[in-house]
Amino acid sequence: MVALAVLFSLMALLPLGFIIAIGIETGWETIKALVFRPRVAELLSNTLWLTALAVPLCIVTGVAIAWLTERTQLAGRGIWSALAVAPLAIPAFVQSYAWVSAVPSMHGLSAGVFLSVLAYYPFIYMPVAAVLRRLDPTLEDVAASLGTPPWRVFFRVVLPQLKLAICGGALLVALHLLAEYGLYVMIRFDTFTTAIYDQFQSTFSGPAANMLAGVLALCCLAILMLEGVTRGKARYARIGAGAAREQKRWPLKPAAAALGQLFFIVLIVLALGVPLVVLCRWIWLGGVQNWMSADLWHSLRQTLMLGVGGALLTTACVIPIAWLGIRYPHRIFRMLEGCIYITSSLPGIVTALALVTVTIHYARPIYQTEITLFLAYLLMFMPRALINLRAGIAQAPVELENVARSLGSTPAKALWSVTMRLAAPGAAAGAALVFLGVSNELTATLLLSPLGTRTLSTGFWALTSEIDYVAAAPYAMLMILISLPLTAILYMQSKKIAGL
Repeated sequence: MVALAVLFSLMALLPLGFIIAIGIETGWETIKALVFRPRVAELLSNTLWLTALAVPLCIVTGVAIAWLTERTQLAGRGIWSALAVAPLAIPAFVQSYAWVSAVPSMHGLSAGVFLSVLAYYPFIYMPVAAVLRRLDPTLEDVAASLGTPPWRVFFRVVLPQLKLAICGGALLVALHLLAEYGLYVMIRFDTFTTAIYDQFQSTFSGPAANMLAGVLALCCLAILMLEGVTRGKARYARIGAGAAREQKRWPLKPAAAALGQLFFIVLIVLALGVPLVVLCRWIWLGGVQNWMSADLWHSLRQTLMLGVGGALLTTACVIPIAWLGIRYPHRIFRMLEGCIYITSSLPGIVTALALVTVTIHYARPIYQTEITLFLAYLLMFMPRALINLRAGIAQAPVELENVARSLGSTPAKALWSVTMRLAAPGAAAGAALVFLGVSNELTATLLLSPLGTRTLSTGFWALTSEIDYVAAAPYAMLMILISLPLTAILYMQSKKIAGL
């Protein structure tokens, strides 16, 4: 068990090792020539501006939604809460496709910021709303009893307690901005990820693409460190049992209530209404014959096969790491987990480039085969399975496992027959998240998939690259339909955790 955990954790460091090895092999003079040039400065400027503008706007949007739905008496807040999560079911590149086909003039930084906020604000809203549901209302009551107005209570009492949730959500948004490819290609906005893919296509894993990947990885690691510094070491947990009572909801004046309703209407129309209306329009124009395409249903089958295969493989591989992390919480095993989380912060295109280079030089028989593709999915999505499986194993009493061993079961049999059965819901939730990630993954699948492999995302991408928006619409709709059930499960799970 320990050997497997070490193997999978060290395997997760492959992309980071690839970047270091390429840097050493390339040499400083070549690195200087490839990195310190105007093109890289332009990409870095685009990336920094995108992150600096989109992340704060996502924070403002997500926190505003959470406050209105969880702490005010706004009419229809339950419906608005559910609709606010729904954009997670629409892949970012599908969001971009819908807007570009409706407004062809959309391009550049402003379009990138606008679409990024629509696609990623739920990453802020969900954790902030979850924290708001669980906060002890005592501090707010004390502040209100001293005559503090509601807006000042929010900024001086509530907002500091949301710091961890905001930092975590902002980290997710920033990493998605750095990794996203399809959204920015469609609006003709160059980022490191789009430039790396273009460079790879033209030079086939040349030094320029590898150096750009190195700069992108450094940007991701810098964001991780910035999040850690911003989060700080302050205490956020209350001392004692706290108050077990319903959260106070603030009444809104008619003007404020009207503005709140208008805010939600505009947001939902932009994030959901426009993409769905545009999709339905293209589907209507394509007619029934658009759904009769053999390529469409072949893509659906391959997406389901890769999704199920990737989910099962990833969940199986994280079992040793999750079990050791819970049953033997030693510093070494925490370090093994850390290897997985660090690698998962790197964009998929960096992982794909690492696997391309390694397989070409050291394992050519598996280059551009399903083995390499599944390995990429494993490296990218292990944390999704690990987090949920850890929670499931933690809820399985170790005493039952010990009883099974005392009755003659081997450790492996006791783990499988007792612990894993009790942890099955957590494993299933993790597998579902991996399945969703695999189904919507674009860059790694484009770079690593065997010839003839066509998933919904790559099929959609091929058709939109040809400006065939009518034929691409069914692919986009199927991706949304696959994502909707999981999005609903995530929303209900967040409510359940809060005891609602």
